[in-house]
Amino acid sequence: MRLNRSAAALPPLLALAACARQAGSAVQHGPDTPGFLLGVWHGFIFPVAWLLSLFMPDVAIYAVPNNGGWYDFGYFVGIVFLGVGARGTRTVYRTRIVRERR
Repeated sequence: MRLNRSAAALPPLLALAACARQAGSAVQHGPDTPGFLLGVWHGFIFPVAWLLSLFMPDVAIYAVPNNGGWYDFGYFVGIVFLGVGARGTRTVYRTRIVRERR
């Protein structure tokens, strides 16, 4: 039942998303347009930027305009490899020996 509702809501949401567009002046590229390296930096500082963006309206977590794919890839690298996703995980396996009583 829940899956049917989600499936029924998906086409109207996709149609609504298709109506969204950027203002041309907001996405003009210039010599100071953020690229790969700034994407890495912005991804790395994402947790701090997100926290500050909650309280300061002039702080954003993503640079617009940017140069597109390379900025996005740098942002991904910054988050996953250098930032939040770089936290080392450790898997601990414990063996438990249970003796049967006879």
